[in-house]
Amino acid sequence: MNRRLLIKQMGMVFSALAASDLSKAGGFFNDLSGNEKILTGPFKPTWQSLQGYKVPDWYRNAKFGIWAHWGPQCQPEAGDWYARGMYEEGSHQYKYHLQKYGHPSKFGFKDVINEWKADQWNPEELVALYKNAGAKYFFAMANHHDNLDLYDSKYQQSWNALKVGPKKDIIGGWAKAAKNNSLPFGCSIHAAHAWRWFETAQRHDKNGDFAGIPYDGNLTRKDGKGKWWEGLDPQELYAQNHPLSKDSWNNGSIHGQWHWGEGVYPPSKAYMEKFVNRTIQLINKYEPDLLYFDDSQLPFWPISDAGLRIAAHHYNKSLKKYGELRAVVNGKILDENQRRALVWDIERGQANDILPDVWQTDTCLGNWHYDRSVFDRKAYKTPEMVVQTLVDVVSKNGNYLLNVPVRGDGSIDELERKIVGEITGWMKLNSESIYDTRPWNIYGEGPSTQNQAKLNGQGFNEGKIKFSAADIRFTQKGQTLYATIMKWPEDRTVLIKNLGSMSPLYPQKVNQVTWLDSGVSLEFEKQQDGLWVKFPERPPQFAYANVLKIV
Repeated sequence: MNRRLLIKQMGMVFSALAASDLSKAGGFFNDLSGNEKILTGPFKPTWQSLQGYKVPDWYRNAKFGIWAHWGPQCQPEAGDWYARGMYEEGSHQYKYHLQKYGHPSKFGFKDVINEWKADQWNPEELVALYKNAGAKYFFAMANHHDNLDLYDSKYQQSWNALKVGPKKDIIGGWAKAAKNNSLPFGCSIHAAHAWRWFETAQRHDKNGDFAGIPYDGNLTRKDGKGKWWEGLDPQELYAQNHPLSKDSWNNGSIHGQWHWGEGVYPPSKAYMEKFVNRTIQLINKYEPDLLYFDDSQLPFWPISDAGLRIAAHHYNKSLKKYGELRAVVNGKILDENQRRALVWDIERGQANDILPDVWQTDTCLGNWHYDRSVFDRKAYKTPEMVVQTLVDVVSKNGNYLLNVPVRGDGSIDELERKIVGEITGWMKLNSESIYDTRPWNIYGEGPSTQNQAKLNGQGFNEGKIKFSAADIRFTQKGQTLYATIMKWPEDRTVLIKNLGSMSPLYPQKVNQVTWLDSGVSLEFEKQQDGLWVKFPERPPQFAYANVLKIV
């Protein structure tokens, strides 16, 4: 059967199921205290209506953003998806959890949240640091698959960061810092998948002294008597008062069920509507300019129009607030029509050519959630890789969103500060070739343009290009062309083939070639085989991504 038809049919079936008695399985999800106000306007909750979206110029011009993908899963400093991995018997995170905290039947993720105090968090200092590094917008995580809202959440009343853990309004603090630094503010929203993602918390050990003893994902409010969480319902956090999905004990099966198919147990209508209320309240209270959804297309698509309603509200609210559309919504694995409704996000990856619609890559210096082992191994991305990827992405009509992992206490480590410092240095000298630019006729030339790593699903093709001095990336601004040489040429001579006198891409005369790093004019000669440029005698401090300004 055609996959598109199958998904459509599944959406119809799942929507009917969600509206049926399956909602009873959600328990507390039925206890909704009204609905958050959704604005009406020119954008309706349909893909056809959302295709009237136009990416705002400020976002097209910004090119570079920084993200704090920070929440309670950073507290153990043991990497990505900790709140799921700690319940996977035998995994490295499970073993780490046993050693650090104890068995997950006694000390679960709710207890990790209780350990998270964020006592070294200084959002003003960090956002100012990132602005100085050249970021033109700032993102913060509003919730992850662990389902804890990091803001004053009316609809996640007990399990939010003001009630447990740090007892601070994390999103409020980030939003204020972004505003004080005149940066557009974005929120990333991941919680739709808690329903399926947290199913590991329903498990139990199959071996050893704790075999058969359920993990704490099965606890309810009545089990909290005499505990620190007395009066709180763990099911509001874990959302596990439902049967397991097909093949749930297979740790890898979740990836095939990310689109709510392949046997995932259908989420109740109440669960989905609560997510809508949580997200609409986030938009109404904190007024982010950007939303990032860690979902295929939009949350709960194709089994619900929940994500479509949120996106339409976000666009309509932006129109009402500014008198023009300044809002951005990022979604993953979009078809060509959906890319006209949202900004396509490619996770840890790069497009293979110039795309007609503005897109974004999101990536990270290390792991998404802080991982002490990455610091210990000095395994972060190098400044060279960050800058080269930024240049490549911008040449293909993309934006680059970089996560700088934040420790559980709210600080970043000294290696990260050093990397951010070097990015700052390059941007101070060369950002003219990044901001406000548009793609040229071609994105580049050189060996790296051949046999590029293809996108895999939602991305994941970064870091596979090894650049040489023959690799060049282009951007333009008005009549000015920028050519970035991706490595320092040892013989100090560069040939830009597509700027030769016989090239139809650049038939005009070259009047001047300037070394953007220093403003020094360079020797050049336009010949049939290309534009020959002589580099300075000594390489600059940042001998990667060497920008030539050509007029």
